[in-house]
Amino acid sequence: MKLKKYLSLTRAGIMESLQFRASLLVIVLGNLLYLTVVYFLWKAIYASSGTDVVNGMTFSDTLIYIVLATALFNFMEMYTVWEMGRNIQSGKIILDLLKPMQPRSYLFWSYSGNFVVNFFSTFLPTFIIVCTVTKGAVPLGLNLLYFVVSVVMAIMINYNIDFFVGTICIYTESIWGINIMKQVVVLLLSGATIPIAFFPEPFKTITMYLPFQSIYNAPLTLLLNKEPDISNVALTLGTQLMWCVITLVVSKLFWKVSLKRITVNGG
Repeated sequence: MKLKKYLSLTRAGIMESLQFRASLLVIVLGNLLYLTVVYFLWKAIYASSGTDVVNGMTFSDTLIYIVLATALFNFMEMYTVWEMGRNIQSGKIILDLLKPMQPRSYLFWSYSGNFVVNFFSTFLPTFIIVCTVTKGAVPLGLNLLYFVVSVVMAIMINYNIDFFVGTICIYTESIWGINIMKQVVVLLLSGATIPIAFFPEPFKTITMYLPFQSIYNAPLTLLLNKEPDISNVALTLGTQLMWCVITLVVSKLFWKVSLKRITVNGG
């Protein structure tokens, strides 16, 4: 019965996303422009390096990573922080707290419909095109199963971080600057904009101990590894599971404590 309730929100999210088909077109065109800039940027970097392999990655490897990272970002992107910020500023958060479903669960399942639409409209077409153009550069085997499991946990980690940041609005009553800073930090430290392999060694080591690399770098590493070692796979998935639990507990506790500080202006 509870699952049926959640899936009704997923269906509503799908219907809502499909009502704004023009926005999907804008996203696709924006991504094409971004990837065009990225292509020439990395081409210039490799041309100036004087070698075909930089930090263990060829130009083709880097481009495939960046293209799939962009597609994965568009698939997993949620606007939880903006939604929570608006609800807190407008006072709608009080009505959300009176609903039979917890705000945390309601927000997540409301966006689950977006995941479905974005998967079929952005990530899957991009993945198929990359596999076709690169002619086998992306292995198709058990790594796909590892990738799916990893993406599910990455979504949870990403959502937990967003929910934590959104809760900060209870104290600041403004979320714009905090959310921009969060996006910059996550996109950089997760490997979504620059592969972590290109980070300086001390910074790279620190990054691997943070939860952000589990959002994009971990799934893509499992996907693009042609000869996955079971111990490395277990370590990657185990690390993601650990961050799932930690971010879930921290965000829940922070939300519970912060509810006592809610103030609503106007009425």
